[in-house]
Amino acid sequence: MSPRDPPISVTVRFHGGPSMKERWVCWGAFDLYWQCLDEHVEDTGWCGQLRSLFEVSCPQQWIKYFDKRRDYLKFKERFEAGQFQPSKSTENS
Repeated sequence: MSPRDPPISVTVRFHGGPSMKERWVCWGAFDLYWQCLDEHVEDTGWCGQLRSLFEVSCPQQWIKYFDKRRDYLKFKERFEAGQFQPSKSTENS
């Protein structure tokens, strides 16, 4: 099975907290999705199926956390590389 053709028929139910197996499935989907985003920076449309797998494999709260974490890590990467440009309103503050 290639990362582009994941099994979408995953059904995960969360009662309280995810089990070890459910966490493993979530992290696997998360890893595949982020890998796809890293490989297809210019066209993330390639990653739609993996995003769907990620969403059905993880608790909603985790998805929000992982999305925010990715945004932060990408911001930090640009900032450290000197590619971050503050907005005009920020410069005048």
